[in-house]
Amino acid sequence: MRAIVIDHFGGLDGLVIKELPDPKPQPGQVLIQVKAFGVNHAELHMRRGEWAEAAEVSGIECVGIVKECPGGEFKVGTKVAALMGGLGRTINGSYAEYTVAPATNVVQIESSLPWEDLAALPESYATAWTCLFRNLELVKGQTLLIRGATSSFGIAALNLAVSAGAHVIATSRNSARFAKLKSLGAERTELEGPKLSERLPEKNKIDLVLDLVGNTTFMDSLAIVRRGGKVCLAGWLGGLDPIDNFNPLLQMPSGVYLTFFGSFVFGKPQFPLSDVPLQSVAEQVEAGQFQAKPARVFKFEDIREAHRVLESNEANGKLVVVI
Repeated sequence: MRAIVIDHFGGLDGLVIKELPDPKPQPGQVLIQVKAFGVNHAELHMRRGEWAEAAEVSGIECVGIVKECPGGEFKVGTKVAALMGGLGRTINGSYAEYTVAPATNVVQIESSLPWEDLAALPESYATAWTCLFRNLELVKGQTLLIRGATSSFGIAALNLAVSAGAHVIATSRNSARFAKLKSLGAERTELEGPKLSERLPEKNKIDLVLDLVGNTTFMDSLAIVRRGGKVCLAGWLGGLDPIDNFNPLLQMPSGVYLTFFGSFVFGKPQFPLSDVPLQSVAEQVEAGQFQAKPARVFKFEDIREAHRVLESNEANGKLVVVI
């Protein structure tokens, strides 16, 4: 099979297409013929050697067709989505014509959406849904601030939150993208940047913050929410550098909650992928209730360009590769 491998850590030239043996599934695993996959920031970090773990074949999600399933969890020919469960990190991932994923990290997904549209959903929507409705426990009528809302993850969260009846304030580093956020249902937009809390008229009145910028902003996010409010840290658009000299006793405000979610836990007993209504999401996309089309679609051979676009902040939404 053809696969995109990380030949060496570093720049775009580290991504090389090679012929590898077709993978063989064991009981508890599913062999998937990959039809399309999303491109994610995590894979940029893996390519650069900045992630704790990186498999030879990158890629943390895909959509495709079941070709083999020794344990019988899925019938051959079933249309499925797969994400994480070690994909691209501890086992070879989805940047290939075939991949093997743990059955716990595969879900059936019936839809007439084209493969490129379907591939825009798994990672972004599964993670956004879990952050909103499990970690933040979002309910109708609450006010939610999404920091980094023009990312594919942020757009998914905006779609889901607006559909659930939340009042959403969305941030972006680029004011030219405000119109798109408002078209998706954001009631207001703010320019992302340092000390956002000092610029918000709703400071200490906002219920929830979904922070996708990361370590550079989450302390500021804690200063935004009301007493009893919650902040979910779930992205690192601002980089992976740790926080120096972090002292919760002296720096965290009292009476607010900080939670974290990373999609690498999907498939564990506490975080079953089956908990996420991806089928319902696909149906809402198909019905036109969510604007979830990929921002750009690339050929398999153009993976370096896909990484370049994401790395240079030109994506403005989900990037997808079709095989």
